[in-house]
Amino acid sequence: MTHPVLELRNVNKSFGPIDVLHDISLSVKAGEVICLLGDNGAGKSTLIKTLAGVHKPTSGEMLMDGAPVSFARPKDAADRGIATVHQFGGTFPLMTIGRSFFVGVEPTKGFGPFKIFDRKTANAVAVKAVQEFGITRIDDGDRLIGGLSGGERQSLAIARALHFGARVLILDEPTAALGVKQASHVLRVVMEAKKRGVAVIFITHQVTHAMAVGDHFAVLIRGALAASFAKGEKSRDEITDLMAGGEALADLDAHLDDAAATVS
Repeated sequence: MTHPVLELRNVNKSFGPIDVLHDISLSVKAGEVICLLGDNGAGKSTLIKTLAGVHKPTSGEMLMDGAPVSFARPKDAADRGIATVHQFGGTFPLMTIGRSFFVGVEPTKGFGPFKIFDRKTANAVAVKAVQEFGITRIDDGDRLIGGLSGGERQSLAIARALHFGARVLILDEPTAALGVKQASHVLRVVMEAKKRGVAVIFITHQVTHAMAVGDHFAVLIRGALAASFAKGEKSRDEITDLMAGGEALADLDAHLDDAAATVS
């Protein structure tokens, strides 16, 4: 039996008396894209930070490859191959492409105290990594990040994560505020990551983009999973209705009322 790369079982997260995540169970396999859908305030950011090691679950369990894991800090999650790409790519506008690609792990040349940044190698590797995803407009590693489009920045950040061995790629609203052409670049990179066997968690509120790449979908409302379904099981209108509340909201209210009654 092949275990999911990453799995959450009945995860809850509270900040003092405030409950933010309620009984979250979801999983993602290698080569699968799970789309996490939800409006603003649904709890997506807290869930992302829990997956990435920023927050520890108040209760519940996280597993990788079927074995329980616990992250005390984001580096612990990163060391296990969980990479998060935020909405604006986490890049540095005044850095070159090559320098930004290797920030913190710069290749060097020379010996001992005379080592210097190997600009030529960094540029060549960064450009090759991005072009392998079909982003051919990036052909100069000395180009400043600030001169790239939003879609190109996202593609660069994703290519960087995969170059450094990401097994789980968490994409936080990667197509938000992008035009049609730029968003299509990012979606193409997501599909390429899937082909390479990476497990992708795609967080978005744009249903059309989710349907273009998703294999499985989970709708988050008020910090709880209101619905979970596979590709093809629901139409775009049905998914949009779920995100807005629809029948799921009534079911969720009943579930939360039952949980509160049990606790009291």
